[in-house]
Amino acid sequence: MNLAIIGYGKMGKMIEQLATKKGHTTGLIIDINNTQDLNAENLKNIDCAIEFTTPQTAVQNFMVCFEHHVPVVSGTTGWLDQMETIKNECNKNNGAFFYASNFSLGVNILFKVNQYLANIMKNFEAYDITIDETHHIHKLDKPSGTAITLAKQIIEKIPKKQQWSLNRDSDNDLQITSHREGEVVGIHKVTYTSPIDSITIAHEAFSREGFANGAIMAAEFLKDKHGCFGMNDLLKSFNIN
Repeated sequence: MNLAIIGYGKMGKMIEQLATKKGHTTGLIIDINNTQDLNAENLKNIDCAIEFTTPQTAVQNFMVCFEHHVPVVSGTTGWLDQMETIKNECNKNNGAFFYASNFSLGVNILFKVNQYLANIMKNFEAYDITIDETHHIHKLDKPSGTAITLAKQIIEKIPKKQQWSLNRDSDNDLQITSHREGEVVGIHKVTYTSPIDSITIAHEAFSREGFANGAIMAAEFLKDKHGCFGMNDLLKSFNIN
């Protein structure tokens, strides 16, 4: 595939390196200094655009790609209030769009396991539930989006947990504990604890390569497809439901 990389920060550079290893080419790189190069002429030989930018620029990037019939994979967050507009624009242009807030295949498998385990544990009142996440010191937001997703999945399955909280003001809160340490890429743990034992599921990322790999897999997945997709669709292609 001949890719466009829109957003050339750490993730964009990792995607370029990994795409080359996987036999793909990068025909266009768009960064803050050459946004005007995202145009019809430069997109005409592009098979898919992978976009990691900002909430302020993402939607316009999508629109340009749809207009010129280029499939888009995006991991940019913060614009989801416009998702319906994007879906409509994608479908109107018979385009293809793949969005995920986290492209790590391992994290998305964790999400599946988390839902499955929560569905079992709703039957066992003796177990309390906590989520623990650790990231590098440069990550300012707490908790992580991944931790919030894990919490929401549990709250959907387990009636006694009504909301997530960093402080746990009541027993109905699902407590998330956040740590910011060194250069840790990302660790997430869900633990069920009773007076007699505990059960833990966890994921640890060793580098950003897992996220870049997932984005490239999404681009490969979009080939010859039309419509809007996410990581659940990609996992289904591996018979993971």
